[in-house]
Amino acid sequence: MKNITISFVFAFAMLLAGYSQSVVKIVTCVQLDPLQKVFTEDSCFVEISDTAAVAKGETTTFQFVIKSSYPIKELKVEAGNLINGKNKIFVTKKAFVGYELAKNYTRHPSKDAVRPVSNLFPDPLIDMESMDVDPVSNQPVWIEYAIPHDAASGNYSATLVFTGKVNGKKFKVTKKVNAKVYPVTLPEQTLWVTNWFIPNSTKMAILNDNQPVKMFSDRFWELLTVHAHVMRDHGQNTYLIGNQGEFYDFLGELCNFKIIDTQFTFDFTNFDKMVELFIREGGLKRIEGGHIGARTGNWQSDFGVFVPKVGIIPFDDVLAQNFLTQFLPALHSHLKNKGWDKMYIQHVADEPFEPNAASYIRLVEFVKSLMPGVPVIDAVMYSKLANSADIWVPKLDTYHRDYSFYQERQAAGNEVWFYTCVEPQGNYANRFLEQPLIQTRLLHWINYRYGATGYLHWGFNQWDKPGFPAGDAWIIYPFEGKVYSSMRLAAMRDGIADYELLKLLEQKSPEKAKELARTLIKDFNSYDSNIQTFRQTRLKLLKWLSEI
Repeated sequence: MKNITISFVFAFAMLLAGYSQSVVKIVTCVQLDPLQKVFTEDSCFVEISDTAAVAKGETTTFQFVIKSSYPIKELKVEAGNLINGKNKIFVTKKAFVGYELAKNYTRHPSKDAVRPVSNLFPDPLIDMESMDVDPVSNQPVWIEYAIPHDAASGNYSATLVFTGKVNGKKFKVTKKVNAKVYPVTLPEQTLWVTNWFIPNSTKMAILNDNQPVKMFSDRFWELLTVHAHVMRDHGQNTYLIGNQGEFYDFLGELCNFKIIDTQFTFDFTNFDKMVELFIREGGLKRIEGGHIGARTGNWQSDFGVFVPKVGIIPFDDVLAQNFLTQFLPALHSHLKNKGWDKMYIQHVADEPFEPNAASYIRLVEFVKSLMPGVPVIDAVMYSKLANSADIWVPKLDTYHRDYSFYQERQAAGNEVWFYTCVEPQGNYANRFLEQPLIQTRLLHWINYRYGATGYLHWGFNQWDKPGFPAGDAWIIYPFEGKVYSSMRLAAMRDGIADYELLKLLEQKSPEKAKELARTLIKDFNSYDSNIQTFRQTRLKLLKWLSEI
């Protein structure tokens, strides 16, 4: 790696009028690794000049930081195509990196946690045409190129031009970036990924500049499409449809429940429209049916049944069983008629653990009797749940503690994923803002290292739940009818690609794939988070795939 220590090296071609002749270091532009977080407090940087290494079908990213002793007005970036002879790869994202104020941190921070004095973390990717920059303020810029699956292999370069005004005078800084496209094609995604999104009126209003949005109105579907695109572009292929329970009451609206005495009627029109939208506009390959059970009291209480228009009632209540007996067979029949039954998986209740395990098992057995052949998926905090789930999703630390059990479940034909949320904390990888960005990407190296075939997170757009550790409740940012993606979401997307490339290498050389995974993932909660080591490991992955 060729590293050059920078302490503000760019000068104008001609000194700006009114400035002292001694002022020659006015605007700086430094290329950094996109896994590096640029904090507002940072004062000097190490410029990289490496060639980005990428497979066909991946996205390659470049990051720069702009800084000036004086205010910059109308900072813009023009990103040229990546060029290799007659071959061109078009830029797919130009964004300014924004800053998120952390109001809460984890109770048990990682040894690698960083908590800047400002509490400001780079994360949202703001795709504005231009931005003003305060004096002596770091402004990261984010550039992405999506490499087509049929791109020609070889070395590419692109020219980036940064322009703006300082003291009323225009300036221009030109930079070159380089990428090598290896003769390796990213295979179709096999890793199951779900980030739970809640498309209720509250979330939609936040996205709609705090203006009310009527459920299932034209505006509702427009804003849902915005969600679909960002999920699709970042590797989500499993979509929670109709979540409900302790936190949400959405299924009743989605399926237009009505009850007369003890007779329920259902209208699946909006359910169908939502699924069809995500198939058409997103990357839906699996439908997660929303939770039908919920705790009847505190966290240790038994699970009851969430009956739309009624609430959470005990499982033994006649109304609860009457509802399930009518609704679940009707839903199952409808899924078969639509041809969706093979892609449907059913949540029963969230995070069962020892105090309510028996009630969870009983509810699962009842659900399975009404929907034979439909796999049950749930986030679980406890392994002793008999043969209840078909897709086990333990918390990462639970997966660590009971790893041999989950290996047994896989051997028996079950799927095993893992999830993170407000926990685990400490040294476990997660999506918290205070953690190094590389650890968010390494979540899917953990998937590969330990054989988990899916990943779940609860907080995609929980913008109205600010009390959680920063970075837990949301990973996209709402702004006037559109959403900004984030550095963390990009890291997750790239980690998914890493997983698929490791699986591809495994087909040819299992030992080499394992060797690479062990290089970075020492244990469930121990990683090599050095960015340079990561890049060297990734390069070795692409080279080995090219040679074998």
